[in-house]
Amino acid sequence: MEIKHFNGDKKGQFEAFSDEEKAGLMTYKWYDDHCITIDHTEVYSSFEGKGVGKKLIVEGVAYARKNDLKIRPTCPFAKKYLERTSDYDDVLY
Repeated sequence: MEIKHFNGDKKGQFEAFSDEEKAGLMTYKWYDDHCITIDHTEVYSSFEGKGVGKKLIVEGVAYARKNDLKIRPTCPFAKKYLERTSDYDDVLY
């Protein structure tokens, strides 16, 4: 699974690929200079149940940690995943 990151001035996204086929995506918006809001996570039907959504979230967390950012999850999947364990408390807004 390859994850590609695209970042713009106001929003960005992480896209998951399996053998060059797009498997899913996670989008975010910049909340402020130090925080992103994950607003949508989507896994395409042929890749459901393969951990694609989790891989996208983990990649977003790695990006936040590397860039000293906080994450404000409004996407129900991201919110549930990030709040289920204290492992991500350092990045939660």
